[in-house]
Amino acid sequence: MHIAISGNIGAGKTTLARLLSEHYGWETQYEAVEGNPYLPPFYSDMEKWAFHLQIYFLNSRFQQALLIQNQTDRTIIQDRSIYEDAFIFAQNLHDGKILNDTDFATYKGLFDTITQTIQPPDLMIYLKADLGKLQKQIKIRNRDYEQSIDPAYLLQLNDLYTAFTSKYTYGRILEIDVTNMNFLENKSDFDHIINLLETTINLGTQLKI
Repeated sequence: MHIAISGNIGAGKTTLARLLSEHYGWETQYEAVEGNPYLPPFYSDMEKWAFHLQIYFLNSRFQQALLIQNQTDRTIIQDRSIYEDAFIFAQNLHDGKILNDTDFATYKGLFDTITQTIQPPDLMIYLKADLGKLQKQIKIRNRDYEQSIDPAYLLQLNDLYTAFTSKYTYGRILEIDVTNMNFLENKSDFDHIINLLETTINLGTQLKI
């Protein structure tokens, strides 16, 4: 299977991907954050670096999707999907007039071409979290360039995630509200997620918890 974990900045995607990988022995494809040359300058000057950053992520996610498609004998868990790049992050930058019409059209054209050549995830796990939870997690992981993120930016992303997941038709989706969870340190929270995941996979259902 190809399982993607989606969610806002600080929702816990990378942590959950690692825990599930360790629990099941799955392979993990992480988001291209470490060593990304555009992330630090992006948060200092979004208008200047928005297009560069989105193209970098789009290319990285495309490479991961091709790799996943070629490894059909194992389950791979992906830290964020290519669809979030377009329908949430690029869309939000365009809505906020940070990504201009020309750059956004170029980006979407490339995205549309790419997504005709790849398969969507078999299952999307959406980690839903409120602003307070996101800010707490961002502070804990202490990436310098993230500490100045505008709360309004996170709220705008949350709104787009709500719209995206409510109309998601690419495959099955499991929505989990992790606002009051600590699945890294609380085993019962992690076990709860495991139970939800296995129920969803076995029954082929879509759940919102």
